[in-house]
Amino acid sequence: MKSYVNRVGPGVNLPALRGHNAALVLDLLRSAGEGGISRLELAERTGLTPQAVSKITARLRAEGFAADAGRRASTGGKPRTVLRLVPEAGHAVGLHLDRDALTAVLVDLTGTVVAERRAPLAFGAGADAVVDAAAGEVRALLAGHGPVSGVGVALPGPLDHADGVLHRVTGFPAWDGFPLGDALAERLGLPVVVDKDTNAAALGLALAGAAESFAYLHLGTGLGAGLVLGGALYRGDRTGAGEFGHQVLQLDGPACACGDRGCVEALCLAAVARGALDEAARVLGTAAGNLVGLLDIDRVLLGGRTVFAAEDLFVRGVGAVVDARVRRGGGAARVPVAPAPGGERGVAEGAAQLVLAPVFGRAEVAFPAHRKGRKIG
Repeated sequence: MKSYVNRVGPGVNLPALRGHNAALVLDLLRSAGEGGISRLELAERTGLTPQAVSKITARLRAEGFAADAGRRASTGGKPRTVLRLVPEAGHAVGLHLDRDALTAVLVDLTGTVVAERRAPLAFGAGADAVVDAAAGEVRALLAGHGPVSGVGVALPGPLDHADGVLHRVTGFPAWDGFPLGDALAERLGLPVVVDKDTNAAALGLALAGAAESFAYLHLGTGLGAGLVLGGALYRGDRTGAGEFGHQVLQLDGPACACGDRGCVEALCLAAVARGALDEAARVLGTAAGNLVGLLDIDRVLLGGRTVFAAEDLFVRGVGAVVDARVRRGGGAARVPVAPAPGGERGVAEGAAQLVLAPVFGRAEVAFPAHRKGRKIG
């Protein structure tokens, strides 16, 4: 399957790029599945020399990340040894902190969920209480499991992804400036990377091959968007992209928790609270149509608990408005609107990919220097 998220280029035979080259090899081992892949195929697909591939695979085998998967007949000479990834050799935690609930998953190196925990969460209780609750759930999740590369945390924004610092989270201004990444890393003794819930979900969807350019719209306790444009997760220079819920649709409309009036989030949540889901879908569709017209994206994916509770209604309602917008713009092709795969666990699984994707060279995500842990390769 074609990769869509900041795919690294061909291998380079330079000692300084050992990590880059190991990531290429690991990604091919993962893609090959249980059937495995030979060293010769790894060299052909990465552009590395056979000697470089042999050194990398020997190191990965010694560290437990690769193992023999049998032998395969060759066109000449002795049969080739085939290697496979060892999924249980590493794990990552994905943590979704919503305003009123917490979801934590533990995934292996293939991204398969091996453990899961859910708990209520009072985001308004303050930083100490939330960090205590999150750390406790992560520790319980890890009990009895193998090595962990790090923790990916996804939550409502706005926030600074690079430094793991929250800004004025909509409705919870007291969080402004709180270094959540550092606080959790210190509490858990593990590397931590923080991103918006919508970005994490979009990353997971992109790695699964959703489309080259799409928007993930998340309607739950709030409303936001994750954007993948031209194959890359788009955060913006200040990591503030995707504040989709705070575009104004109605001048002098109802007050929004962000401090403005007539925001799409306020209009959608008010309609949901009244039980007017058709109206909520139309409002969401209008905002989605604006996004399609502005960015010319290929696909719109809908997620969040409110959407999943009435999936067909939202897909139909948003899809009808988006279709009308595309027709008015002279578009020859439809822009499909569909529910995001993964259900309510999708954000947590995407958060785990904040940790795993860089290991396989699949995204430009890095832990800040003071929160780095063990590296593979």
